[in-house]
Amino acid sequence: MTESFVVQSARGARQASLTLAALSLEVRNGALEAMAQAVETRREEILAANAQDRAAAQKLVDAGHITQAAAKRLDLSGAKLDGVIEGLRSVAALPDPLGCVQRATELDEGLNLYRVSCPIGVIAMIFESRPDALPQIASLCLKSGNAVLMKGGSEALGTNRVLARVLDEAARSAGAPAGWMTLLETREEIAEILDLDEWIDLIVPRGSNEFVRYIMDHTKIPVTGHRDGICHTYIHAAADGEKAVRIAVDAKCQYPAVCNATETLLFDRESVERVGRVVLEAFLERGVELRLCPETRAALAAKGFAVERCGEAVEADWKTEYLDLILSVRTVADLDAAIEHINRYGSHHTDAIVTEDAAAAERFLARVDSSSVVHNASTRFADGFRYGLGAELGISTEKIHSRGPVGLEGLTIYKYQLRGSGQVVADYSGPQARKYTHRTLPTG
Repeated sequence: MTESFVVQSARGARQASLTLAALSLEVRNGALEAMAQAVETRREEILAANAQDRAAAQKLVDAGHITQAAAKRLDLSGAKLDGVIEGLRSVAALPDPLGCVQRATELDEGLNLYRVSCPIGVIAMIFESRPDALPQIASLCLKSGNAVLMKGGSEALGTNRVLARVLDEAARSAGAPAGWMTLLETREEIAEILDLDEWIDLIVPRGSNEFVRYIMDHTKIPVTGHRDGICHTYIHAAADGEKAVRIAVDAKCQYPAVCNATETLLFDRESVERVGRVVLEAFLERGVELRLCPETRAALAAKGFAVERCGEAVEADWKTEYLDLILSVRTVADLDAAIEHINRYGSHHTDAIVTEDAAAAERFLARVDSSSVVHNASTRFADGFRYGLGAELGISTEKIHSRGPVGLEGLTIYKYQLRGSGQVVADYSGPQARKYTHRTLPTG
């Protein structure tokens, strides 16, 4: 029986992963530089494909099938493609994640145990219609010695095809093995991936909670879920008003169509009275649709704020990732109530507090159960590049094996290397048994 394309690709990726794991840092970095140069050289080809995807997406917007915010995520023009090139080179500039001695222990004289970082193997990555994600994923997998099967959103298929071809050809010309990267294109191929536990070591889905849960429930392969981002900015009673405006507006408006944008703004009863009006006026000036809870509406109406310009928040709003210029607003009793709201309704992605009270900030940072918690800064900082990881595979809301922005370290595991000089276990049993020393050794 003839193997399907997906099975052939997964089998080829397994073989490629063994070669990748043994490639020198110089070869891997050389391949990344070749990829960056290829994107520069073939810029017009990439942008032409992207323009076609964007035109097709606009028709879907006009027909009401997708939102304008979703269509905007497809855009690779202007500085976006320059950012792709910079991202490839920033990954090349990072230290080698492989072969790092994490722990060293002398078991006995001449018998030393080392825990050493190594690749996971074959990664299957399923991501949304954002074509700049493809080179980020490819670069991180190559640098960390992992082969990758990628399935992007259908709206970006034309751009992804060109990017995958450009990057693959460039990397192989610089020494990467054939099969190290494969682009998959259909939903049926996703379903087929789920059965390939013999060849695939990890699946990384990015998307809604429902989508990630579906993947987890239908495969034996380990899954690291990168779910939706229901992020919060909480303006505490001791918030500086000017900081509150700048941080909250940036967290929502700087780029609303991404998972680290704030979706719910929380005030406590003192802060809504003191700074609520100026904060929400700043959002209205920027065209943000506000949905207010009854307590917020009443408090602001008493301050002369024209609440009729805002909608009414309902229970579903606290659980919604808008990815658009829409913001739900709630007033809570105090710091503990804010923490309780975030832990109940949030997606454990990124949540921020604005306050000048150091003790309140520390309580928030300790008790909010999210992959990134932030004091006096925008939730938009939760990003692999901004965190100095070079790029990111995504932002994990799981607690095993990686959490938060997943860079090179999140794509490695470790192996134990035991280096002896003829020892056997029999020497360590019986009345004349040798004793283990279990002495910690330097790792440098």
